[in-house]
Amino acid sequence: MKRLLFLFLLFPFLAAQTATEVEITAEPSHHFALENEYVRVFKVEVDPHTSTFMHRHRHDYVFVTLGDAHVSSEVEGKPPVELKLTDGETRFVAGNFAHVAKNLGDRPFRNATIELMQDEKLRQTPSPWPDAEGEKTFPGGRSKILFVKDGVRVSEVNLEPGAVVPSHHHGGPHLLVAVSDLDLRSDVEGIGPAPGKFKSGDVKWLPGGYTHTLTNVGKSPARFVTVEF
Repeated sequence: MKRLLFLFLLFPFLAAQTATEVEITAEPSHHFALENEYVRVFKVEVDPHTSTFMHRHRHDYVFVTLGDAHVSSEVEGKPPVELKLTDGETRFVAGNFAHVAKNLGDRPFRNATIELMQDEKLRQTPSPWPDAEGEKTFPGGRSKILFVKDGVRVSEVNLEPGAVVPSHHHGGPHLLVAVSDLDLRSDVEGIGPAPGKFKSGDVKWLPGGYTHTLTNVGKSPARFVTVEF
C-alpha cells in the first residue's frame, strides 16, 4: 500500500520532468495571425499567473508588448529571467531555443511575436539601412528607429490626433503592428486616400513601392510599430 502511495505521489513529478517541448504552432497561447515568405506572426496572450507550454523558437524574432507586463522567461537549461515590460516595448530575440513564458502579473500578458523567416539569409546580407538608430519629429508626432537586426529595420511611430507623417517612400514591404487602437488615413501618391482602422494588437502586411502621407484622423493618440524589409 505504501509503495502504491509513493508511486502515485511520484508520478506528477516524473511527468513534469519528462514533458516534451511543442512547436510554436502547437502552443495554445500563440494564436496564428499571418505568414508569408518574410514573417510568421502570432498574437500571444497568457492569462495572469499561468504559463505557456515549453515551446521552441526556431527563428530570430521581434516581439511587441501590448500593455504593461511582468513575466518570467524560463529557457531550457538556464535559470529564469524576470522581465518588466511596458506597453509598446519592442525587443529582438535570437532564436533556436525552447522556453516557458510565465505571466507573473495580474493582467493578461499580450504581445505580437514576429518570426523572421529569412533570418539565416539576412544575417549574411549587408543591411540596406544606413542608420541603426535615429528619430524624426514633426508637428504632433515622431518616428523613431528602435533597432536594425537581420537586415530588418524596426521603428515606432507616435501621432497625436490630426497629426500627419510627412510624405515618405516605402521601397520594400513592411509589417504594421498596432500598439494602440488606430484610425488612420493613408494618402498614396497617384491613388488617393484610404482609411485604416485597427484594434490594439492587430497586424497588417503592406507592400512596398509607394509614397504616401499618413494622418491620424481619430480622437486619440496613435501608436504603432513597423517592421521594414
